[in-house]
Amino acid sequence: MIDQAQLLKGLLEGCILEIISRGETYGYQITEDLNQFGLKSLNEGSVYPVLIRLQKKGFLYSKSKASPLGPKRKYFYLTEEGHIYLDAFKKVWEDLSGVVTTIMKGETYGTI
Repeated sequence: MIDQAQLLKGLLEGCILEIISRGETYGYQITEDLNQFGLKSLNEGSVYPVLIRLQKKGFLYSKSKASPLGPKRKYFYLTEEGHIYLDAFKKVWEDLSGVVTTIMKGETYGTI
């Protein structure tokens, strides 16, 4: 059986950055958004390490804010470097996904 989480490991950074680029959000909400987009196998245990890694790379910063439902939440935002990385990710993904789609459809090189 194909391990969807393993396939997504390299793509998750770009997906998370895209979600954060749409407005302030926090870890649990990011996980919920990814689940609603169809990544049902993801949980907070998969998302939080990526958030920490992105923050260490300088692509994100966070602020703690009061939550209407309990303890403070850590909200995430993209840095300028994060926006640049996301733009580059989208370009690479567009190129790569086109190639993979071509291969999976059995098309030959040069028929794109």
